[in-house]
This record gives sequence, C-alpha cells and structure tokens, in this order.
Amino acid sequence: MSAIAAISTPNAPGGIAVIRISGDTAFEVADAVFRSVNGKKACEMSGYTCAYGFAYDGDERIDDCILTVFRAPNSYTGENVAEISCHGGLYVTKRILRTVLENGAETASAGEFTKRAFINGKIDLTQAEAVMDIISAKGEKELKMAEILREGAAFKKSQSTKEKLIKVLGDLAAWADYPEDDIPEVEPEALKNSLYEIRSELAELIKGYDYGRILRDGIDTVIIGRPNVGKSTLFNCLSGCERSIVTDIAGTTRDVIEESVKIGDLMLRLSDTAGIRETDDIIEGIGVDIAYKRLDEAELIIAVFDGSCPLEKDDLALLERLSGKRAIVVINKSDVSRKIDFDRINELNIQPVYISAKENSGIDEIHTAIENLFEASEINFESPLAANERQKRCIDLSLQNIDEAISAIDSGIMLDAVTVLLDEAVQYILELTGEKATEAVVDEVFSRFCVGK
Repeated sequence: MSAIAAISTPNAPGGIAVIRISGDTAFEVADAVFRSVNGKKACEMSGYTCAYGFAYDGDERIDDCILTVFRAPNSYTGENVAEISCHGGLYVTKRILRTVLENGAETASAGEFTKRAFINGKIDLTQAEAVMDIISAKGEKELKMAEILREGAAFKKSQSTKEKLIKVLGDLAAWADYPEDDIPEVEPEALKNSLYEIRSELAELIKGYDYGRILRDGIDTVIIGRPNVGKSTLFNCLSGCERSIVTDIAGTTRDVIEESVKIGDLMLRLSDTAGIRETDDIIEGIGVDIAYKRLDEAELIIAVFDGSCPLEKDDLALLERLSGKRAIVVINKSDVSRKIDFDRINELNIQPVYISAKENSGIDEIHTAIENLFEASEINFESPLAANERQKRCIDLSLQNIDEAISAIDSGIMLDAVTVLLDEAVQYILELTGEKATEAVVDEVFSRFCVGK
C-alpha cells in the first residue's frame, strides 16, 4: 500500500513530536527527509532500531531528530513504519510533515494507521475500537477496561462462542445430509443445552455494558427542586466553580446550565435546572417544563429540599416523580433548624444526605452516595465487556437469533429453520469482530479516530 503520514502527537507545543510514516515506500520517504550522522539509511536499518540525525528539506536542515524503524509485519500497522521524532514546536513539526508529504507520502485520514492494522490482520475490530477508548479514558477503571479489550478479550470470547455455534451448525448439517443416522447432538434437549451454554457466554459480554458506558460517557445527572432550595449553590459546589448565578430571588435560574464533574472514577454530566413551581411567567414556565423533561430522561436525579421549612406542594409532586428512579435526596440548609417532614421522604426508602450548600459542607457525603449508587462490585474488569453500542447491537442480535432457535426447538419446528437462525447468529458475531463487517461499518468505526492514530 502507498505510504501515508501524519503527526501522531497532539497538535500543541511539547517536548517532542512524532511524524509517523507507514506503507510499502515508508523507508524511501524517510530517507528523502532524514539523514543520519553515521550515514545509515532507513532502508538499511533493522527493525526496532533508532538513528540520530537531521531532517532536511532539500539542502536546508530543519531540525535534529531521531528516526525509528519498524519492519513489516512486526509493526503497529503490519507495514513498514518509520517514525521521525523531532522537537515539539508546532512550526517545526508541520514543516517536517510537509516535507514528508512532498517526498511521496499521502496525508493519513482519521484512524488510517489503525485501520491498516485491522486490514492487515494485526487486530480485530473490537481491539481497534479499544484503541480510541484508551486515548479517551478519563479514569483508572475506564483505562483498565479498554486495555483488556485492546488485548483481545472480547475477540477471544466471541471466537470461542463462534466456534461452538459452528460445531452445532456442523452437527445440523450432518443431520440434514444423513437424516436416517442417529446424531445425539441434534436431539432436542442436547441441542438446547448447547445453545443455552452459548447464550450464557454471549450474555456475559453485555453484562457490564451499562457500567462500561457510564465510565466512558458519564452519567446524565439533573439537580432539581423548588426555587431557592439551594440547587444552584450545590451545582457550584459540585462543579468547583461559579457556573450558576445564585441570588435570593426565586426563579433566577430559567435555562439549563451544564457542567462535567468528576466524582471518583465517575463523570457526571451535571445539569442545573429552573426551580419547579407553578408560575404565570411564560419564560419561567418553559424552564420548569424543561426541568421536568430532564428529570424524566436523567440517569441520576439529585433532588434538593429545604430542610428549614415544611414540604410544600411542589416538593410533594417532586417526591412522587422520584419513585422507581435512581435518585439522591439532598436536605439542604443543615446549618439551621430542621422543619422538614421526614415521614414523606422516608417513604421512598432513600437515605437522605444532609448538607449546607452555603457552607460547602456535606458535599463529600453526596460523592459517597453517588459512588454507592453506581457501585460496580458485580462487574469483573478482568472479563471481556461489550465496549460500545455497535458491539452491544451485534451481541443482542446474535442472542435474539439463538433465543428464537431455542423457541423453534420447543415448538417442534423443523431443524432446517433452526439452522437458518443459528447461521444468522454467527453472522452477527463475525460483524462484531470485523471478520464480515461491511465497508460502511468499518468506515464508521474509524471515522471516530483522531488523525495520526
């Protein structure tokens, strides 16, 4: 394949920068730009070796550099790869890249290096997706999960499942060719037991999907309550900055204010909303409607109540909406005497958290309550997990076909129909790993990558 090149380090000043070149003519392109102090060319260097020298544009020396050589197939892409490490100034890095492109390389598109690794059989599609998860990881658990997937955990599990399904399909094919023969594996109970085992393995892949998604994408969180109960002050406390305007005037917050907040390994996509109350103000009313809509859609609700006064009609309406939802009840103004009606709150079986947003006290207890709500002790991070919606969809569709096959066996439907369903289940596993993914699916996966990776 023709050589491609891109800057593989961030587009910002730094100590060093790396220009990566990959393809059949990678070494020839590198030799046109880089001259080592010992006169040795990239084409003459062994794999996994480096040389010190200078980058040149024609006869003009640009910068002193290190050239690293990786020979096919023992490289990230499976192709010949040359990497020029130079000083990390923006101008010098782009100048060397431009010179590389002028000497025969083409500009790499987003994710093209990893795409070539996939095309050349170095990694499967789940491992390729894990590369971007590593780059975008925001916490230790998220990084650990991505590393396990990059090492091929999901691929190995799906391969094992695929082989078992193919074994079942082989037994069914033998039965179809020799129906008079006694093939124990296709007896209804034996066949169902095999499918239940396969189903259990596939279901394990999506067991921790929701928690993995939360680690990666964050938790859609809404702070909600009556006006002047301390929502905006609490929002600022959690955010660590003055994002919401705080006044004693009811209805100050009318639009939704958003901020990303890190709580341990969890990321909250936090929204401060308008105070919920009946109002004749048209604009404020729109804000209240939006607040209720956010409440209905949120993955986590932080419901704030004023502990210094009895529950009002709007508080009671909010409490009713919390039933069956993942919520934290926050009793604010713990620095003054409490007059709130705890009996109604206790009916929710939610242990309240007492804080003083004004004094910035009790915030750690909210952190603890959030981490307990999203506790992942049941998730084994050493086990493979479905990492994204594409992978989950493939597994779900494969499971759906296996379930339909089991139902078909129970209904006494001909085994030919069972074979069709199980063959479809195999196709979705092949799509999961990329062994039979369409070009559109592959392009969509790599479109999310950054240039240079």
